[in-house]
Amino acid sequence: MSPSRLAVKIFFFLNGFVHANYFSRLPRIQDQFGIDNGTIGMVLLSSSVGALLAMPFTGWLIIRNGSRRITILGTFFYCLLIPFIPWMPTLPALVILFFTLGVSSGMLDVAMNSQAVMVEKQIQKPIMTSFHALFSIGMAAGAFAGSFFTKLGMTIFTHFFTVSVLSLITTFVARYYLIHDKPAKKETDEPAFRLPNATMVSIGVIAFCSMLGEGAMADWSTNYMENVAHAEKALAPIGLSAFALAMTLGRFLGDTARIKFGDRNLMVACGLVATFGISIAIAFTHPFAVIAGLFVVGIGLSAIVPICYSLAGHTKDLPPGVGLAMVTTVGYSGFLFGPPIIGFIAQWQSLRVALGLVAFLFVVMTALGWVRKQPV
Repeated sequence: MSPSRLAVKIFFFLNGFVHANYFSRLPRIQDQFGIDNGTIGMVLLSSSVGALLAMPFTGWLIIRNGSRRITILGTFFYCLLIPFIPWMPTLPALVILFFTLGVSSGMLDVAMNSQAVMVEKQIQKPIMTSFHALFSIGMAAGAFAGSFFTKLGMTIFTHFFTVSVLSLITTFVARYYLIHDKPAKKETDEPAFRLPNATMVSIGVIAFCSMLGEGAMADWSTNYMENVAHAEKALAPIGLSAFALAMTLGRFLGDTARIKFGDRNLMVACGLVATFGISIAIAFTHPFAVIAGLFVVGIGLSAIVPICYSLAGHTKDLPPGVGLAMVTTVGYSGFLFGPPIIGFIAQWQSLRVALGLVAFLFVVMTALGWVRKQPV
């Protein structure tokens, strides 16, 4: 494995690791600030809004500074900010801090995927899904670390400070091996924000449908298991575990599948698999049938977003960072708006009906993958 490939994988891992660590302590953060679930939801929303606002402008920053610099900058601020969470004096200050965390996370997401595209170009074969697998592993490791620090009885600050220091040291070492892409020469005054063209919109909508599905599974699968499938409380989280496990396994196998079947064929096949899985979960409400359905959904969705990012980064008439910024902005909005929309529909009708919308979007995703016949 080349040093640059390993370095980019480390940054993907760190992104998931840091994210899971501070999310694992949300209940204690709620206790410290005395806020309910609705209020902490608004705090988390500020982080999502920060990421969504930062993404479209990150492509412009990459053109001016190179993706290596933006990757390092985004990771540095992301890791540096988390120890300040328990130090915030008021709730508005906490909201501002989470918004800033979202901005740094959004910058990092676009920049590190731009680095991954350049590694793909270096070795001339698809490897994007393996990078996203490292993000999933980082999330799992971060959740385990959060449980470990909680078990030791460490304060939130000690926990976050330790994670921050270890992550910053790793960033300092790994940064030497990132690809040194030179900033583009400023020949014309290009706008800081570009609207996506038709091709980017199509890829972005595919990413949107997939990421909305991921968000729905992450936020609503346990609720669905408990209240619709009537699973025991101890069994209810297993649906989400099955989904997450399938996502990780699928991403480890995704690159081999891309080489063997091609991006278009794999995208269509994954869409059909995800649609089949969600259909099982909706049609059969026995707990084990739902778990099986969620596992199949995870397999189906695992390669969709990495393929979208790879296609966006390899667009001929756009720099990698610009194409990625367009697609990540459209796709990430699925995470931002999807779970609340599912909640509104569930309140209006039922959660089972709400997941029917997810199934419909999977059909749209599959159809868009089918009609995309030519390379970008």
